Amino acid sequence: MYIKPKVVVLGGGTGLSVILRGLKHFPVDITAIVTVADDGGSSGKLRDELEIPAPGDLRNVMVALSEIEPLVEDLLQYRFKGDTSLAGHPLGNLLLAAMVGVTGDLTSAMKGLTNVFDIKGRILPSTCDKAVLVAEMVDGTRVEGESKIPKADKKIKRVYFKESPEPVEETITAVEEADLIVLGIGSLYTSIIPNLLPGRMRRAILNSRAKKVYICNAMEQPGETRGYTLSDHIQALHNHMGRKFLDVVVADISHIPEETLELYRAEGVGPVKVDRERCEEMNLELMEQRLIELEKDTGKIRHHPYKTAAAVYSLIEH
Repeated sequence: MYIKPKVVVLGGGTGLSVILRGLKHFPVDITAIVTVADDGGSSGKLRDELEIPAPGDLRNVMVALSEIEPLVEDLLQYRFKGDTSLAGHPLGNLLLAAMVGVTGDLTSAMKGLTNVFDIKGRILPSTCDKAVLVAEMVDGTRVEGESKIPKADKKIKRVYFKESPEPVEETITAVEEADLIVLGIGSLYTSIIPNLLPGRMRRAILNSRAKKVYICNAMEQPGETRGYTLSDHIQALHNHMGRKFLDVVVADISHIPEETLELYRAEGVGPVKVDRERCEEMNLELMEQRLIELEKDTGKIRHHPYKTAAAVYSLIEH
């Protein structure tokens, strides 16, 4: 009997959804651990008004891992318009908030929606606490609130939680039982690192025998990683964990059209430089792949879901 390898993917934002959208087509047992520190937009409003963790990234992951009709996906992602109190809220966020009211907590809410939307795998919030992310900048200033950190546009020294949240118990078990742990794609300081900060989660990852993989963004990010090389991303992760823990780093080496680069230069950023020599000094396996595609609507780039998932799947020891 074939036992599916257990893959745990940690992150948030749209990057995590991209990986999962491709990974669900491979014969693996998926657990997605999703940050809930977002305090902007619809998620922020629901956090404050209903005293629940931010549902936005969970909604995106739910859509990515589900096998639902395209019209239902459009329905969950639909944002109400106009001047009403619902304006700006995606229907999926409101559905998650309502399910929390029915079941009592966010973890139970996600379990309840798994069957409704035919979700391929488990989706777990990193915590059920209302977590407030804080960034300490290199210049000594501090910025409180996940949505405000990139807007400060200062070099970040570290991020931490105002009050340390307790991780969801199932997330610890998932990490302990994992065959492969994947970090990324996504915002380094506001989507990926927040999942690593609770003490029990950090210890579980460090003690895990699973291969640990980081998929780096192809482009620098304004307000977070402007000027960062690949090794800078890796070092930030190791600093927050207290020691080296990554085994493999996946980096994109695709050719990016000049007109696309111009869009990013207007924001003061460019491609993440793959500084191979420094990465080799870190005693890591560097996997260089061509994983990106152009978005039709924006002309910017994103990781191709299936190509990225295939790279992840190739790292599993069968």
